[in-house]
Amino acid sequence: MTPWNASPTSAVPTSWNGASTTESRESRALATELKFLVTPDVARQIRDWARTHLAADPHGAGPAGDEYRTHSLYFDNDALDVFHRRGSYGRAKYRVRRYGSSNVIFLERKMRTSALLAKRRTTIAVDDLSVLQESTRVPGWTGAWFHDRVSARRLQPLVQVSYRRMARLMNGPHGTVRLTVDDQLRALPALDYEFRDEAGKPVLSDRVIVELKYRIALPAIFKQLIEAHALVPARVSKYRLAQDALQPRMPLAAVRPAAELTRVYA
Repeated sequence: MTPWNASPTSAVPTSWNGASTTESRESRALATELKFLVTPDVARQIRDWARTHLAADPHGAGPAGDEYRTHSLYFDNDALDVFHRRGSYGRAKYRVRRYGSSNVIFLERKMRTSALLAKRRTTIAVDDLSVLQESTRVPGWTGAWFHDRVSARRLQPLVQVSYRRMARLMNGPHGTVRLTVDDQLRALPALDYEFRDEAGKPVLSDRVIVELKYRIALPAIFKQLIEAHALVPARVSKYRLAQDALQPRMPLAAVRPAAELTRVYA
């Protein structure tokens, strides 16, 4: 049986310092990611529905073969330009992601415009994460592109977010469609370029994040799900939620007014 903390990866060796790495780029026109905040009871019903109508993520584990733990280091600068979506910082997100206790991690950039979602992702060995602290790039390292961009923007890891994810999918007319349910969110201040083992501070203890990912048109099966539970799309950012939970640790940032906080959730 696949262990609970198994990593949803399939690395193709391209080698640097003995590490197995992969490089991937994906651009999806008219891609949509709908997010919803639901109660734990509604989340349970959606999980049951998904396990009846959708296939399990092939990299999942757990009793239903569709769950895994996710840990992400989110990058921002001292002025929190990513958090406040200032200029180009509001269009690109940089993070390092780890699944369970895998010794392989992902360097990720996610860019979005009104018509396009572009993602770039590179795998490296977890022991090579400290290379990002080097003042100059390491020649030939597969993660050099990530190093260059976070250095140019003066980004550093500020927050670690961990959660449990259930992932289900199906083939649609415009490609794979995906449903995820994320709960047990916890946040920690990031202490340099490493993943911490501490439990962290609970985030959204009374709500669960449901996300639907598809291209061009909302599949009919998702329409039925939304109507059955009267789901209302919400503007949800795990990074921003974590920063709110750890607000005393936010560098150089004033407390946001209530109106700004409201926009994070709706």
